Amino acid sequence: MSIWNEIKASYREGNILTKLIYVNVGLFVVIKLLQLMLLLFGAGSTFANVVVSWLSVPSNPLSLLLRPWTLLTYMFLHYDFFHLLFNVLYLYWFGRLFVDLIDGGKLLTIYILGGIGGALVFLLAFNFLPAFYPGGGGSILLGASASVMAILFAVARVNPNFVVYVFLIGPVKLKYLALVAFLIDLVSIPGMANAGGHLAHIGGALVGLYYGWKLSEGKIKGNYFDRLASQVGGLFRKRSHMQVTYRRPLSDMEYNAQKIRRQKELDRILEKIKNSGYDSLSKEEKETLFKASKEN
Repeated sequence: MSIWNEIKASYREGNILTKLIYVNVGLFVVIKLLQLMLLLFGAGSTFANVVVSWLSVPSNPLSLLLRPWTLLTYMFLHYDFFHLLFNVLYLYWFGRLFVDLIDGGKLLTIYILGGIGGALVFLLAFNFLPAFYPGGGGSILLGASASVMAILFAVARVNPNFVVYVFLIGPVKLKYLALVAFLIDLVSIPGMANAGGHLAHIGGALVGLYYGWKLSEGKIKGNYFDRLASQVGGLFRKRSHMQVTYRRPLSDMEYNAQKIRRQKELDRILEKIKNSGYDSLSKEEKETLFKASKEN
């Protein structure tokens, strides 16, 4: 099998986290190859820069009206290698936690919602805060950072005391890791070097915090963008009449995370019964309670 076929197979068979990483890396490679080709043929990198600007969120509202798709495309776009590297690493680490501790079926949803939240805070700040030139003076926003912050804060809100091991520091609870990340962005805004990016991070963090809060209360059942992506992907998937079921063994981390999720859901249902009575439960909640009673 060729390398290209291996990459396609890896993308096709990978989960949504794998696909998000591939899209971020793939778009970066395409932009850089385009820039290289133009440079070698003496055309400079002007066209590549135009492509980047047409995929990034502009701070000017009038420009945004002409390029509304940038609210979605910017969160997959990177121009600097180290910007891409750290965002992909953070996406992998926090995305794995989200998949293991919450629900992999909602990862794309929080990724996109966090990105949109970051873009909105960026636009509001650059058009209404006196510290910034009206319209941001032609500033643009790009990168997955706001989406990654949303993922981190959603996990930290649902499982605040979950311990992760940070290099050179040791065990740290997720709530403290999220708090430090938020404070770093907050104190970095006055530097103005990347104020728009730090503001977008804060927007993503707030979306993640709200999303995690609603998840904890059991008020979010849907995974809108994930279902849409699955349906669109199904249009291009080759149908097979043979059904094969394969389930890999759970790792200790995955088993414990699954156990924590079940217990949290059970506690929420019992609390609901206490406050509103058994009849207030939905059909799914009654089934969950019945299964738990059989396991015990």
